[in-house]
Amino acid sequence: MSIRLTVRHLLAAAMIFGLGACSDGFRTAYETPVGASSWRVADVRVSVPDSLTVSEENILLPAADIVWQEEPKGDRRAQVDAIMTAAIKRGAAGARGPRPVVFDVTMTRFHALTMAAETRAPAGVHDVEFDLTVRDATSGAVVYGPKHVEASLPAMTGTQMALARMDGQTQKSQISAHVARTIAGFLGIGRDARYEFNSLGG
Repeated sequence: MSIRLTVRHLLAAAMIFGLGACSDGFRTAYETPVGASSWRVADVRVSVPDSLTVSEENILLPAADIVWQEEPKGDRRAQVDAIMTAAIKRGAAGARGPRPVVFDVTMTRFHALTMAAETRAPAGVHDVEFDLTVRDATSGAVVYGPKHVEASLPAMTGTQMALARMDGQTQKSQISAHVARTIAGFLGIGRDARYEFNSLGG
């Protein structure tokens, strides 16, 4: 075995060990609201507070609240807002109750994989979390919340993600689909999306 190969293996092992130290439990979790069957979501308002930290470091695990690098560099908060607004509206589209409501969403975390992690990490997680308040669309009165919602999902890496991209999937499409499933489950118009998993990252 060459010295170069040995060093390469040691570096790979160190990377995996380092990520392993960050291994943690993640979940999709929400509290099922009473009366949701009567709701029709008239609007979705997403807030991405300035207090959330943003990282553009293309490393395995940046320490930040917002990590989103699949789209070109720009206003990451605006990009997260657009992704979440579209995904939540998609998930709520099947709610056809008589009472119009507004979803006020305050992001607390949107930590997707960096491109380096997608390529090199053995596993990963897209950690998506927010606080949700539901208001009557007419009066503005709070009918639910604020409650914390977790919509995290295991992230594809390496060859698995490369094959998924060849099939037209992206981090954005995978995150959006999962957030939509989470909202549909929350509203009782889709299967219950709640589950827990362990993964490296986040």
